[in-house]
Amino acid sequence: MQYFIGIVAVLAGVSLILKTEWYVANFGASAWAERTFGTEGGTRIMYKLIGLAFIFIGFLALTNMWEGFLMATVGRLLIR
Repeated sequence: MQYFIGIVAVLAGVSLILKTEWYVANFGASAWAERTFGTEGGTRIMYKLIGLAFIFIGFLALTNMWEGFLMATVGRLLIR
């Protein structure tokens, strides 16, 4: 099951990166992204960053590196 979730996440991320214009045309622009990332390109950058996050999470799921990644980043904050 983890392989399926990982592959779906990677494919969704690749789709977000390659078909950004389609997502902007169908879901519209984000005022927050335009204000934060710049004019007339902020929404596209946001979709691409979300796509990269999906790809990263998908590869974490495929390689079963969830625990190692979480312990190396936020684990020290949660465990004392």
